[in-house]
Amino acid sequence: MRIGEMVRRTGVSERLLRYYEEQGLLRPERLPSGYRVYREADVETVRRVRALLGAGLSTCAIARMLPCLADEGERLVPVCPELVADLREERRRMTRAIEDLRHSRSLLDKVIAAGEAGEAEAGEGEAAPRAAAPAGRLSEPAA
Repeated sequence: MRIGEMVRRTGVSERLLRYYEEQGLLRPERLPSGYRVYREADVETVRRVRALLGAGLSTCAIARMLPCLADEGERLVPVCPELVADLREERRRMTRAIEDLRHSRSLLDKVIAAGEAGEAEAGEGEAAPRAAAPAGRLSEPAA
């Protein structure tokens, strides 16, 4: 099938299909004219890629993992023993990122609370004068 049909079948734009090809996730055949020709199996590959992207994996990680995944009904199942270890490492990476985001959110909550307290002290309708913080930097207050 040509790229237009692939777009229709997968709901993924031409641009993304080309990107997946650049990343090694898809390998359509090429006609002498340069047109891409996709196989029926490529529709399922795109579905897998979308599911793994939705799970938070990078295209680089997906390219490594894709050959080691099989469909079992609606589930993707690892078929290479080393894949489970790779997936666990990806999960650890995500957990660290979540913890970092929670910490950042906590710092931001403190800055917002300080700003709201300053507004309340200034009275209704007036904003409290505040010293400018260094651009791009939020830090925890000194203890």
